[in-house]
Amino acid sequence: MASESSFDVVSKVDRQEVDNALNQAAKEISQRYDFKGTDASVRWSGESILMVANSEDRVKAVLDVLETKLVKRGVSLKALDTSEPAASGKEYRITATLKEGLEQDVAKKIGKIVRDSGLKGVKTQVTGDELRVSSKSRDDLQEVIALLKGADLDVALQFVNYR
Repeated sequence: MASESSFDVVSKVDRQEVDNALNQAAKEISQRYDFKGTDASVRWSGESILMVANSEDRVKAVLDVLETKLVKRGVSLKALDTSEPAASGKEYRITATLKEGLEQDVAKKIGKIVRDSGLKGVKTQVTGDELRVSSKSRDDLQEVIALLKGADLDVALQFVNYR
């Protein structure tokens, strides 16, 4: 009799890749001609990322540069939660935070998607900020992964601990 196979659905961000993308974006902003004299910058501000420039269009361009670098480093933009440009004195600011962990309602929604798929013997269990999917059939687990990759969810999903 086959034992249960399982994997965990999580939403995590590799901080080192975000840091590398942030450093690359800061370097590009300091060197690009269209950012000369705009006091544009991007940097960590505690747990969030702060983008600053002297006009709303320039700060949006800084965000675009950061997003481009994040995509090149393999970080999903679904994990980035950005604010609208806000005037602060003579400068405009955008703050971006990283979303990590599955919230309860998102985990339940993913569980419902798995149950509605019609795969027999596939079970889901919410544990903290992750969701464990288990089944006797590894093929069913592969189908669940393909199903979740194709689902339109507003969180970045990773599949870990596949055993």
